[in-house]
This record gives sequence, structure tokens and C-alpha cells, in this order.
Amino acid sequence: MKILVVGGGGREHAIVMKLAESPQVEALYCAPGNGGIAKYAKCFPVKATDIDGMVKLAKELAVDLVFVAPDDPLVLGMADAMQAEGFMTFGPKKNAAILEGSKVFSKELMQKYHIPTAEYRVFDKPQEAEAYLKEKNEYPTVIKADGLALGKGVVIAQNEQEAFDAIASIMEDKIFGESGSKVVIEEFLTGPEVSVLSFTDGKTVKPMVSSMDHKRALDGDQGLNTGGMGTVAPNPYYTPEIAQQCMDTIFLPTIRAMQEEGRPFTGCLYFGLMLTPKGPKVIEYNCRFGDPETQVVLPLLDTDLVDIMLAIWNGTLDQLDIQWKDGCAACVVMASGGYPKKYATGLPIAGLDENGQTANCFVYHAGTKLDGDTFLTAGGRVLGVTATAATLPEALDTAYAGVKTISFQDAHYRKDIGQRALKALS
Repeated sequence: MKILVVGGGGREHAIVMKLAESPQVEALYCAPGNGGIAKYAKCFPVKATDIDGMVKLAKELAVDLVFVAPDDPLVLGMADAMQAEGFMTFGPKKNAAILEGSKVFSKELMQKYHIPTAEYRVFDKPQEAEAYLKEKNEYPTVIKADGLALGKGVVIAQNEQEAFDAIASIMEDKIFGESGSKVVIEEFLTGPEVSVLSFTDGKTVKPMVSSMDHKRALDGDQGLNTGGMGTVAPNPYYTPEIAQQCMDTIFLPTIRAMQEEGRPFTGCLYFGLMLTPKGPKVIEYNCRFGDPETQVVLPLLDTDLVDIMLAIWNGTLDQLDIQWKDGCAACVVMASGGYPKKYATGLPIAGLDENGQTANCFVYHAGTKLDGDTFLTAGGRVLGVTATAATLPEALDTAYAGVKTISFQDAHYRKDIGQRALKALS
């Protein structure tokens, strides 16, 4: 099979590496890709959101399957456009990708189908949002932009001033563009967070190994929200009992709700969960593989990813037994200084071999480009240094040892990835 992967980050690098293991794959392409991906797949300079350009590329390459990995092109309808031209695709259609594309849609769906989530209100006028915050006067509180915002559209306000500032920046200053035309204000939930990616063909749902993300920029879960500064898998808080509860109250009800709404969801559905004192609740849905969760989940997958994609396409996922490897994985993200705000790019990266790798780890490239033989920084999150091992402490030690061999100017990474998970294990 010839496969085109759409996207150019660490998630796409992990997808490319897993597909490269399959004996069914004869050629791998990626657009736009990045410096690290270019060592393992042929890359083409087509933007992930350029639907017409991507369809044209798929035709020129005569690919057998298009894997649409990022949220933006899915929400814009790239899977629909590819299918209209006769291509097999992995990723939901536009009418299902709205589950991530609109926070308002997802909250209303959960309310309608009694799927446990935080209490919430929706506002399209900043004055009404502020009046509600004044009246409610409960902090911390969570404020979310309705649309896509690169994983940064959520503010946890500790007081009224922070809440009003968030409303102003999202709704009036439009820092996320039209994604901030509406906001969702919801109660602040407490408890361990769990990310569960799942494969689904619209009828059957098969959860992957659980993981734990680290969203905040700084150690101790301080600083601004980011796309994710590191992950570990599996998540020790996610016990078999909780997994069954999630399957019964969240996973299957969500798949059935989307069917009922005439929006069958196929591909990878990501459940962002909070294990509250009142049971598991949904914080968010994503319509695709998470980043950097993919970097720790896919290395633990034993079944051929191509077999899974074909089963989803054919609607026969219930007949496939998906196997996972024993052991643990840890990913530490090395980011540009200043991320998630302003940062420099084009800085040379030292410590990588000719394939962009370092010993004993796999380095997933998130924001890099190749300049001759030199890898340069080209994004906020630059590298995801990932290790697998029999135990989580071993995986973390190996990943951090790998981080220490790599350097670029003002490189920033968290020193406490996995510490919450280790506490749960002790």
C-alpha cells in the first residue's frame, strides 16, 4: 500500500514510524512533514489545511489511503473531499469532526445524551458572560473558546480579574479568531486526568492504552496551557474498573449519540477525562490522535496499524483483536524558549545523528526542518524524546537521559514529567 499522512508534527512522526513497521506498506508520504519525518517518509510542501492541494497530491502519488492526522483539516472536511475522489481515508468526516470543532456542540451532545461532564453555560456576548461570572462568583472556573485553538483555548481562571481578562482576550481581542465568537464557561473539576485514545468504526469502539498528558508549560503544573509538554503511558489512575465504567457511561454512549445524530464517527476518537469524586467525566473530545499522547501510545501497539485502519474502513472493527505490548512509555517535549508565547526559530539543534535520533530513545520531531545536514528548530514544540521500558521509572530515566544529549539555544522542557504517575504507583 502507498499511504499519505497529512500533517507535520510529532504525532505525524509517530504515525509514520508505526506505519513503517507494516509489511503491507510499500511507500510512505507525508505533507507537509518536517525535518525528522523526511528521514522516514517522502515529504511534500503542501499545507495540512490545503484541501485542494492535498487531493491533487494524493492523485499524483496514486496513494491507496490518506491518513488525515490533524484537527484543522478534519474539521474543514478533508476526509469528505478525499472520499469524494475515491480515496480510502482514516479520520472522521466534517459532520463528525465537529465533536472537537465546536465545544458548544460537544457540550450540548453530552447534555442531550446524559454523558457525564462538567456543568456549563454558553455565551456569545462578553457582557453576558461577565454578568454570569459575577453572579456565580465561584473560582477556579474554566473558560473555553468554542472552536479550535491549537490546544491553547482553555483558561483556568483563579479569580474574577483573570476570568474577565480571558473573556476579553477570547471574545473581544479575538486571539483565536472566529473560534472565540462563543465561549463555554464550566465548573472546575478536580481529580486525576486521563487521556484515552480509541479506534472506532462508528459502531464498535476499542480503547487504546491510557496515557497522562502534562498541559502546563512549567514544572508543578504552573504556567500557561500548551499543546502538551510530555506524556506517560499507561496511566496508573486508569484501573480496569474505571475503564469499564468509562466504556459503559462515556465511550459507547458517545459513539451511539453520534450515530443517532446522523454523524457516525470513524477513525480515532480521543476522550479527555477527569476522574472526579463523583466518577469519570468528559473534559474534552478530540477528533484525532492526541499530541503528544500518540508518541507514547503507538510505540506500545503490537497489532499492524494498517489492519486496524482497514477494519475501520470496512466496518469490521468488532472482528479484530487489537494487541498491546507490555511495558511503559514516556515522552519529554523539548520546546523553544518562550513557548507557548513568542519564540525564536531557525536555531541549530546539537546532539542528533544523521536521522535526527539519539541513543536509547526515539526522537519524534514536532517542529524541525533540515538545512543541509543540520536540523533547525521550526516551531514551539521542537522534539518529543521518547523511551519505552518494562517500568515507568526506567522509561522516564531513559527519556531524560536522552534529553540531556540534545541541545539548542533556550531549549525548555519540564523536569517533572511522570511524577504524578509515579506517586500513584507508590
